[in-house]
This record gives sequence, C-alpha cells and structure tokens, in this order.
Amino acid sequence: FFSAYAPQLLTARAASMIDVDPDPIIEKLLAVRGSRTPKQVDMTELEINSLVFKTREIFMSQSTLIELEAPVKICGDVHGQYTDLLRLFEHGGFPPESNYLFLGDYVDRGRQSLETICL
Repeated sequence: FFSAYAPQLLTARAASMIDVDPDPIIEKLLAVRGSRTPKQVDMTELEINSLVFKTREIFMSQSTLIELEAPVKICGDVHGQYTDLLRLFEHGGFPPESNYLFLGDYVDRGRQSLETICL
C-alpha cells in the first residue's frame, strides 16, 4: 500500500534541502482574518511539508523543558477551530508579541484542522 505513495513522500533529508521561507505561508494563513465565514487557505503540499520539517527542526533543537517569559496566555483545546484561533490572537496579540501556551488538542473536530496546526 505505502510503496505506491513512496515516490510522493518528502523525506526529512529532501525537505531540509528545500529552504522555504515560512513568512509568506504565515501571511497566507492570516489573510483570511476578518471574514464572516471560515475560508479555506490554499496551501501546497510543499508548503505544508516545509512547515512540518522546519517545526520539527526547531522542536528537536530545544530542551524538553522550556522556560517561558511572563506574561503567558494559557489556552485550552482548539480542536481545529481556525476562526477561534485567529480571534484569540486578535484579542490577545499575535506571536511573537504575545506568549502563548497551548495545552493540546490542536486538531480533530474542526473543519480547518490543517490551517490550525500550520499556523
């Protein structure tokens, strides 16, 4: 089953060789703010994979115990509710100007789980 998809998979080594700037992707994710109805953000597979591998690289370089600077906004489950996440940032300030600690359940129920985890 997986061998049929193997040529399409982006390996960690291949992804590390692709230097994609995350800022335009973040701008694209934030461009839908203020819309009355949730809008899907069109992202390519390359953009998503580059975010995943860049995030992994950052996480692996950090200690498992991190120190956060006060003040920190502690947030519960987001559940893929992208418009709620955007609203939270609009009221509390966007990172890196504001510090957040998310407790988990980033995705699962919402229609925009992909946008939520990418942002």
